[in-house]
Parts: sequence; structure tokens; C-alpha cells
Amino acid sequence: MSSTGAYPGTWAHALVKVSPYTFSAIGIAIAIGVSVLGAAWGIYITGSSLIGAAIKAPRITSKNLISVIFCEAVAIYGVIVAIILQTKLESVPQSQIYEPESIRAGYAIFASGIIVGFANLFCGLCVGIIGSSCALSDAQNSTLFVKILVIEIFGSALGLFGVIVGIIMSAQATWPAKA
Repeated sequence: MSSTGAYPGTWAHALVKVSPYTFSAIGIAIAIGVSVLGAAWGIYITGSSLIGAAIKAPRITSKNLISVIFCEAVAIYGVIVAIILQTKLESVPQSQIYEPESIRAGYAIFASGIIVGFANLFCGLCVGIIGSSCALSDAQNSTLFVKILVIEIFGSALGLFGVIVGIIMSAQATWPAKA
């Protein structure tokens, strides 16, 4: 058994040897990348239904663009959190890089990025599906627009919950003091 407590050649041994900065960078990349993926997927779902429904009822095009804007907000959430997480990175001396505080800070940023990224992925899908339903139902009956828009607003709150949890978790990212 090695000094890290894990057997050489195992995944646990390999993960202990990975720099906390690597985990931080992966978390930041996941926060922005998966959020943008969720936004793009939601825009694709909403946009294709909106274009199709606008053939029957051209009046719905301008007012249903709000659904595309809600999807775009998901990408903006990811960008904001990625910037916040980037500011949490601090330079520590090489001798302190594997200290427990450094490892905890790296994992905290990594976990924040995963939570924000996947919360925004599911938020983008949710808003996209509801926006698609809003466009199709508005083309049939214009009185349904506001009712479905309220549901879409609640669906977009999922992304905000992920952002809030990610920011709270990133508060645990405290790097050791420089010697």
C-alpha cells in the first residue's frame, strides 16, 4: 500500500495524483459547456416547433420568441457561474498543491460545475419542451399562451436553483494560505 492510502495501479491511486487545478478546470468547463448544450437543445426543440406552427398561424412568431430567450438564459447562467468559479481559483505553491484544503477546494469547484451544468441541461430541455408546446398550442388557441408561459417560467427556475446551489457549494473552495 502506498503513502496515499490507495493501492498503486488503482483508480483511487490515480485520482489522488490528479492536480486539484485539473478538477477545478474540468468543473468550470462542464458548467459552461453543458449549460450551453442545454440551451442549444432547448432552442432547437422550441425553434423547430415555432417555425412549424408559424406556417399555420404567422401571428405567433414574435410573441413565442420569449421561449427562445428563456432557453438562451440557461447558457448565460452557465457563463456567469463559470466566471464565478474561475475567480475561486488561487495559485498555491507546488508544495501545498496536494494539501487537504487544496484537494477540497478543487473538488468543491468540480462539484459546483457539475451541478450547474447538469441543472442547466435539464432546465434547457424543460424550457424547450414547454416552449414547443406553447408555440403549438398558441397556434391552435391564442388564449393558452399566457397559461403555458407561466409554466415555462416555473420550468426556467430549475436553472436558477442549480446556479444558487453551485454558488453555495463554491463557497467551500478555500485554498491554503501561501507560506
